[in-house]
Amino acid sequence: MKLAIIHDYLNQYGGAERVVEAMHELFPEAPVYTSVYDSGKMPASFSKMDIRVSFMQKLPFIKSQSKKYLMLYPRAFRSFNLSGFDVILSSSSSFAKFVIKPAGAIHVCYCYTPTRFLWYYDEYIKRENISGLYKMVLPRLIESLKTQDLAAAGEVDRYIAISNAVARRIRDIYQADSEVIFPPVDASEYSAVSGNDGSYLIISRLRGYKRIDLAIKAFNRIGKKLRIIGDGEVMGNLKKIAGNNIEFLGRLDESGKRSYLSKCRALVFPGEEDFGITPLEAQACGKPVIAYRSGGATDTVIEGTTGVFFNEQTEEELLTAINRLEGVKWNAEVIRNHSLMFDKAFFKQKLKDFLSKLPV
Repeated sequence: MKLAIIHDYLNQYGGAERVVEAMHELFPEAPVYTSVYDSGKMPASFSKMDIRVSFMQKLPFIKSQSKKYLMLYPRAFRSFNLSGFDVILSSSSSFAKFVIKPAGAIHVCYCYTPTRFLWYYDEYIKRENISGLYKMVLPRLIESLKTQDLAAAGEVDRYIAISNAVARRIRDIYQADSEVIFPPVDASEYSAVSGNDGSYLIISRLRGYKRIDLAIKAFNRIGKKLRIIGDGEVMGNLKKIAGNNIEFLGRLDESGKRSYLSKCRALVFPGEEDFGITPLEAQACGKPVIAYRSGGATDTVIEGTTGVFFNEQTEEELLTAINRLEGVKWNAEVIRNHSLMFDKAFFKQKLKDFLSKLPV
């Protein structure tokens, strides 16, 4: 079976890019096709891959202004010549599924979500920092892209969803069934730690829909220590509303993140995510999670055993959840053992089994 991996873009490192790493470990000979690649923002493991970029790589200011080229992404992926491959494995939350599969090949899409800024536009746009003029023309562009997205989705042969919430979205929007295979967490990199320094932790890209603002406002009210790891376009706004009890640590390497996870009391996960790796990383350290009851967190957090949920994105609901968490005696080993069910080895085996059943 000759396989190609297709990924939306390699210009930031997050949960989706970790999935690509695991896919490539499973298929080390597979080339990775992507729209743009910023090697400076990716770990060394990607330098060993056969990464093939589109014409967009040569566009001016592509590394800093990639969103302004929105309408070119479908064309970029359709431009790839994938002849000779039996299986096209796209890793996509947006445009990778637009590739044109060669005759006789099977296209499997590992789908993080139907494209959020297309199908959940109103919810997405209200918390994004987008200029006035671009915001005026964007709705027309979105309508065009939605039509193209449905057409591309219809060309996918098999879907894999990253969570049960995403499986429901794929069914509702793309009218397609999917199998759920959870993304991997490298649990071997973590160990359970029972003690803590009383602080709470957020690890996230700082974007509007992540709802870091909600956590900051809640922690401002109670004065408890909250550390935030990550950076992004709303960092300036978040700092303006943060009290002295909020500490911004910026982007840290994996070792730095593990260090703060091991010492925190709990991870706070205030936004709705399609899956969310950080709750599992926290659990791999034996730390409970406070999560908004929506999206992938409902697959990864067990109420009262590995964490607590809050049902509405309000300060009062989050504060109630913090109080509930502090009233429970948590078992670090039990929490860690739950995370092992999502280990990278399980992901690889499930993906391998799925692909082995394809008629190629």
